[in-house]
Amino acid sequence: MTPESLFFLQPEAAVHKRYEALRSFYVEGMTAREVSARFGYTVSTVYALARDFKILLTSEQPSSSFFIRPQPGRKEKSLDGSTGKLIVELRKKYLSVSEIKAILDSLGEKVSEKYIYNLLVKEGFSRLPRRSNLAYTQTRGTVKLQAAKSELLVFHPEEFTTESSIGILCLLPYIQELGIDKLIEQSGYPETKTIPKLNAILSFVALKLSNVRRYTADDLWCMDRGLGLFAGLNVLPKAAWYTSYSHRVTRNTNLNFLKSLAQIWIEKGLLSDTANLDFTTIPYWGEDDSHLGNNWSGTRRKALASMLAIFAHDPESGIITYGDTSVRHQNKELVVLEFLDFYKDAGGEELKYLVFDSKFTTYQNLANLDDAGIKFLTIRRRGKNIVERINAIPDSEKRKVRVPAGDGKKRLLTVLDEVVFLKDYGDSIRQISISGCGKVKPALIITNDFDLSVEEVVRKYARRWIVEKTISEQIEFFHLNKISSSMVIKVDFDLTITILTHNLYRIFASDLEGYSSCTPQTLYQKFIHNSGNVKITDHKIIVQMKKKRHLPTLLTSMERFQDGQIPWLGEKKLVFQGASIS
Repeated sequence: MTPESLFFLQPEAAVHKRYEALRSFYVEGMTAREVSARFGYTVSTVYALARDFKILLTSEQPSSSFFIRPQPGRKEKSLDGSTGKLIVELRKKYLSVSEIKAILDSLGEKVSEKYIYNLLVKEGFSRLPRRSNLAYTQTRGTVKLQAAKSELLVFHPEEFTTESSIGILCLLPYIQELGIDKLIEQSGYPETKTIPKLNAILSFVALKLSNVRRYTADDLWCMDRGLGLFAGLNVLPKAAWYTSYSHRVTRNTNLNFLKSLAQIWIEKGLLSDTANLDFTTIPYWGEDDSHLGNNWSGTRRKALASMLAIFAHDPESGIITYGDTSVRHQNKELVVLEFLDFYKDAGGEELKYLVFDSKFTTYQNLANLDDAGIKFLTIRRRGKNIVERINAIPDSEKRKVRVPAGDGKKRLLTVLDEVVFLKDYGDSIRQISISGCGKVKPALIITNDFDLSVEEVVRKYARRWIVEKTISEQIEFFHLNKISSSMVIKVDFDLTITILTHNLYRIFASDLEGYSSCTPQTLYQKFIHNSGNVKITDHKIIVQMKKKRHLPTLLTSMERFQDGQIPWLGEKKLVFQGASIS
């Protein structure tokens, strides 16, 4: 018997052997027992082959099962080598293996981190050194890639890697628990043909939570599947979409949304009887600033074309209840009365104290507050004659009090508690002068509350400085005064989204034992800034976050949400776990 005939009569490959057995059975008319004897099958196996072959004949290409031999080992990711070239290009941009993996997942290139690592080693790349936060941010801004089109996520089983901000998924249960998702659905915010209003607003919130500083200089955020999942999308929309969307939002829409949010804060008992009010200046970075006035900017120490914005802040919970960027010089004194109208419309009845700076409103409006039954604390402007009179009063008529300081200790202050008459106010008012607080001149606190103790008055006004710290957070972490230069978004809408995001961070912090007073920047670095894997199953979305020092605290706070379902994520349960890798 020749080698050529043996090739057909004694095939070695499994596919070839099955083909020859079926050919003998159907073409040569051999029995199942004869076929089994020739090719080493059992009789039952021959019948099974015949059964499967009949099913195979109903397919479009039955011959493909015999004449294409499967290639063992890893398949090539792209015939032209584009995947490998992209991996090398991304590594040259100083990106880590996990970051490259997250980008490839968003592009539909399903490769493992081991594959990426082996390819980089083969290409001669060494391990990346540890990078600082600044170097990490600057690196991400050097990559330019074409992201996938943003669309509603189809929740079929899959697994992908997310980089940088997987922790923002921990805020989703809070949005659902507080009913903010329903609030957005009922709001007047617009929607697009492909993205409903809830997913649209959550796309803005995702960027705010993830501390993206320069939107248009960094296109990696619109390729992160984790950020897209937060909004119920495959990936977040590109920068141009955000600009287009914000130009369809009016001030009334923002105001009504803030009122609805305030109702939530009131119903959940997150607001105290005191509100701190303050102004901040948002610089304008455009060319045509003729429609704006000049406002003093403390950070730049000069007046510049800008928008004057107001914040209303609760000193106990840290919640911001109100914000407005439409303040003008001619009506800035009336803002305090507008805030009272806003608070009443939101259903607030417990507000008793307003605390603000000396230039926030006029003495006439202080009288209006008194007529409305609102107690106020503010600073009186110190004229030369007033300071000389107070300094001339002997120390025997003053008293020493100890009040809490920022470092947890108590500070000894010299105070003079008296009643004075203010001409523009039209009545007598309580005035407390404070010395020993680090100022050359005494600070003059005036209030219409004659019953509150001196210590409590000083404490309440000292907590007004918290709102100044909060405003600095809006500028530094939420990039409030940089938004116009990086992405053209209407500033009032951006402020509204910033307020929502800030409040989510404050509520999130209240569940983290020992971290309730941390700033958003600290919360982001310790808990939110992390990478990991997301696995979508038929009933769950499993979020596996990489090992980190503060991960146990985060997982503990998430335990009470383990059975909750997220409506805009396919009604699936959101499960948080620690990954086995760091």
